[in-house]
Amino acid sequence: MTRISSKYLFISKKVFPAIWFGSLALFLVPALSSGMYRNEPIVLIVPLVMAVFGFFLMKKLVWDLADEVYDCGDSLLVKNRDVEEDIPLSNVMNVSVSMYMNPSRITLRLVTPGRFGSEVSFSPIRTFSLNPFAKNQVAEDLIMRVDQARSKRTL
Repeated sequence: MTRISSKYLFISKKVFPAIWFGSLALFLVPALSSGMYRNEPIVLIVPLVMAVFGFFLMKKLVWDLADEVYDCGDSLLVKNRDVEEDIPLSNVMNVSVSMYMNPSRITLRLVTPGRFGSEVSFSPIRTFSLNPFAKNQVAEDLIMRVDQARSKRTL
């Protein structure tokens, strides 16, 4: 069983949001306590808009990522919070890769939805490369193995 998900996802899922919302709170508290917002309502509006924007952005791009994903040969063990699911590669319909976002993500679309729904996303292990257009080896390996498992399923 080999881990194929990033070990640094904790930073993206927990640390960065705490810094984001904490810094907005540090800006809002003095503005609210001093009464500055009465003369300048923009002091209140901008941080609130940034908080709402940050919440929806993180909900869509970061908080839906699985915490841990392990390669078990013919299946993947996916862990998110206290929930675990074993996903056979033959149940994967499609593997899509989004490398040019941070954190990068691999999304597995499932034939039969499981505990996490019809799509499971995770952030793969990053390998250092000077080539900005290099393909992710975890994704390439998964694409090949899912295709092999799918061809065995149809026989």
